[in-house]
Amino acid sequence: MPDAFRIAPARSGSYPVRDGNAVCALVDGIPAYRRICEAVAAAERSVWATIAFVDRNVVLPDDHGTLFDVLDRAAARGLDVRVVFWREPRIDPAPGPGWEHFPGNPAERAWLAARGTAWTARWDHLPRGCHHQKSWVIDAGEDGEVAFVGGINMDRMSLVDRGHRAPSDLEHYHDVYCEIAGPCAADVHHNFVQRWNEASERGRDDGVWPPGVVGNDLEFPRVVGAARGESRAQIVRTVRDREQSILETYSNAIDAARAWIYIENQFVFHAPIFERIDAALRRGVEVFVLVPGAPLPEVREARKRDPRLFDALAALGRHEGFTLARLVYTEDDGRRRDVYVHSKMMIVDDEWMTIGSANLERASLERATELNVVCWDAEVVAGVRGDLFAEHGVADGAVTGPRGAARTNARDGRAAGLLVALDPARYAMESTDCK
Repeated sequence: MPDAFRIAPARSGSYPVRDGNAVCALVDGIPAYRRICEAVAAAERSVWATIAFVDRNVVLPDDHGTLFDVLDRAAARGLDVRVVFWREPRIDPAPGPGWEHFPGNPAERAWLAARGTAWTARWDHLPRGCHHQKSWVIDAGEDGEVAFVGGINMDRMSLVDRGHRAPSDLEHYHDVYCEIAGPCAADVHHNFVQRWNEASERGRDDGVWPPGVVGNDLEFPRVVGAARGESRAQIVRTVRDREQSILETYSNAIDAARAWIYIENQFVFHAPIFERIDAALRRGVEVFVLVPGAPLPEVREARKRDPRLFDALAALGRHEGFTLARLVYTEDDGRRRDVYVHSKMMIVDDEWMTIGSANLERASLERATELNVVCWDAEVVAGVRGDLFAEHGVADGAVTGPRGAARTNARDGRAAGLLVALDPARYAMESTDCK
């Protein structure tokens, strides 16, 4: 392995490390989907996407309309437009906001027909699992190929702007996407082709759109694109029964950390990850973990089912170097309001980062279908970290700024910034102030 890899890449996955990439983090839903819509509008040959959750009525930024409007316009220009949708009958219909997906049920297929949808789609079901990837490939295989990998859903909570402000009647999510151009975009392209060609429902009458379309499989990319930047990067995945390179890359990075680890994730509940974080703390690494202050009910239920996992989280809190925190903003009347952390990313020592769709829990790391970008470019990584810290309203300086602000805000609320420390031993308890 080259000496340049102080933080080792994944070696068990499908895709190698590649140099010559342009990597850009897109923080929060409005900036991310503004950029994606711009890329779709500029596309010359193709637009391909994998979509897990989508509210078909949510309007994208800058009068682009809904996802379906964006795709219809691209198809009307003669582009090859394809979407792989996740199908999960257990959440059809959706139990509530945030769970919307597009499983291609009869009502949805009638709606597609009524609007004259001309682009193609396939549905993909994963028994006892989630096809959780959120990716876009624009102009696959062409000189201008660009890809987007992340975790931002298309729903009313996620379509918010920078700064963690929202109307009082709207729940507000913090989230991240990653744009990548250059050789690694071919690996996102390859992943889409694999998803498309193997989509579980492709042989069913209701598993494709338009109805009856068969035999339009794609060829895998034969070459990677030319260099478009200076960043070393890798595409990593979870593919059940095939690949766990996301778990490998997280493990490698935690094990190699020297000074600090910064994590943003919706779910941080995985015993092997806790063990590695504990080992890092014991060797003097500072660890800052940003999670939802008001976790989903499923998290509280998990506390009752598997208290040992939460005991492990509590044990991390006994280390002085460990900080668990939430995001808030303050209403005009002085009330604090939770900002739901939906992002899935980690930064280590301003040298390495990953952004993608994978939560730090067993389903995402072992049983689902996930996609992440890993980047080793210190200039890019430090820039992303600084941008995030500025949005959170804290001073720069590794994790010392967020740690101090979060702990002061937990005590008396007088610190600048939007971070508030949580008690790891009480996380997801009904009586905690995490609500």
